[in-house]
Amino acid sequence: MSIELRRLAAAAWRAELPARRGFEVPTADDETAAALRALFGRSVSVVDATREIVADVRARGDAAVRDWTRRIDGVDNGDAKVDAAALARAWEETAVDVRDALTATAVRLRHVHAAQVDHANRGDDLAWLRPEPLQRVGCYVPGGRAAYPSTVLMSVIPAQLAGVGSIALASPPGADGRVHRLVLAAAHLLGIGEVHAIGGAQAVAALAFGTESIPAVDKVVGPGNLFVTLAKREVFGTVGIDLLAGPSEILVIASDGADAQLIAADLVSQLEHDPLAWAVCMTTSEALADAIAERFAAAAGSAVRASIIAAAAGSHAAVVVCATLDEAVDLAAAFAPEHLSLQGGDAEAMRDQVRNAGAVFCGALSPVSMGDYIAGPNHTLPTQGAARYRGPLSVMDFVRWPSVVELSRDAFEELAPAASTLARAEGLAGHEAAIRARLDALEAAR
Repeated sequence: MSIELRRLAAAAWRAELPARRGFEVPTADDETAAALRALFGRSVSVVDATREIVADVRARGDAAVRDWTRRIDGVDNGDAKVDAAALARAWEETAVDVRDALTATAVRLRHVHAAQVDHANRGDDLAWLRPEPLQRVGCYVPGGRAAYPSTVLMSVIPAQLAGVGSIALASPPGADGRVHRLVLAAAHLLGIGEVHAIGGAQAVAALAFGTESIPAVDKVVGPGNLFVTLAKREVFGTVGIDLLAGPSEILVIASDGADAQLIAADLVSQLEHDPLAWAVCMTTSEALADAIAERFAAAAGSAVRASIIAAAAGSHAAVVVCATLDEAVDLAAAFAPEHLSLQGGDAEAMRDQVRNAGAVFCGALSPVSMGDYIAGPNHTLPTQGAARYRGPLSVMDFVRWPSVVELSRDAFEELAPAASTLARAEGLAGHEAAIRARLDALEAAR
């Protein structure tokens, strides 16, 4: 299979992309559209399909979850909760080297995420913010094309470090009605006893609204397919969500000395996730661009997931030749990629200049693939331009900061005149009256 990397000049790249990227619902491909027609008995958009599933689960609870799991996944698993024996058995049946890798990754993730824990009040003696962990969260772990035990670790560990008391995990059942063994093994490693064999929009709705067998959560986190993402958008407001995660993205800025073979491997590694994934390299060197394109074609054509890579590369993969590295940095910031990789002799010099990236990987020995597993920061990252306003999933995502106000008499009397003036300026007489009543009471008590 021949899979080519498009060659673009910086001006062509700039003209091809919108001024500001944002979350977009892709048009359903023919296969998805046909599947939806078969499922609903009529033509229906992905948005309307998701809304119908979410609304049904909200109205009918477990019965709706079971119906949609049977219709979509082809399994009727009755009680979808995985029992403790199955969790323990999954761990025992997992190869020792995989168990060791999961354990080492968990240790590394806990070490890095522990630095994000904050127990201190923020403010002064009169008013402050107080950190409080969320009481219950739902972690979605995708299935389908592959199993993602790493996502179990990435979602659960920051929640545990934050002090979340109750954590539920949901993941799609396979053809046998069971959650993938490696997902169960990772859950067992972390001591998670509540795992539900439910996927898709019905899982998100069940976590958000609660059912007869699944208590509602305060927040739903974790990546998933388009229907999972749209369901998270539907339930937002009833619960919190982490982000609307889209297809994977990598943007490499390659300066002189970068290894074309390594860059090609990095581009392929992210395109294999999804037919809608992005993989872009920016460089100032025509010769390096040629070498990267040549190595990419060889690596992509022989890849295990070549068909997925080919679908993505057709519209979302390119090598862009820029006039200067500053131009590459500016174009990268405008794209706001999920993963930004800096390779070549100027990588370290650019590290603190780049902006608007979900995660920055500096140097040839810091590939995105290491960040996907064991480097330390979270691999749940903003996509589709959301890196302009947020970073990775973290301990802070599982903490709320309510404010506390406790004014002394002196502080109240000092601040009240300004508050009263603002209340009058805004035409809120009741606000001023509430303040005035206390001033009068203090005056009378003197």
